[in-house]
Amino acid sequence: MQVDFYQLTRDPAEKVVPALAQRVLDDCGRLLVVSGEDEQLSIISAALWSAKPDSFLAHAKAGDGEDLLQPILLSNTAVATNDASFIAIVDGQWRDDALGFARAFYLFPPSRIDNARAAWRALGERDGVERRYWKQEGGKWVQGP
Repeated sequence: MQVDFYQLTRDPAEKVVPALAQRVLDDCGRLLVVSGEDEQLSIISAALWSAKPDSFLAHAKAGDGEDLLQPILLSNTAVATNDASFIAIVDGQWRDDALGFARAFYLFPPSRIDNARAAWRALGERDGVERRYWKQEGGKWVQGP
């Protein structure tokens, strides 16, 4: 499984999640977006509704309806009741439950760098986990050392 670490130095999660979600959907995947902060999930929900000028990225919050029908599900827990194989952890708190997914996107702001470093080290000791680090340079994401 692959874990992509995204250090949010310029854009907040609500700017990054719609782009990640679109890539997942373009590959016919499903995404679970996880945060322990309800307010953050609400902000991301609004961003997904306005992600494109002429449309939106269909999604719902876990428990608000037919979870299984949702291509993008927002949740406080890392349980994919929408059968997602991709997970985006957006609050900077790593959850080992993410290891049950095919790919994880771990977004963290500078204030959570210590959490990210601990997760990076711990995941480096696990078999079958490929880690990648992404950073913002100008208006682009580049893979870092």
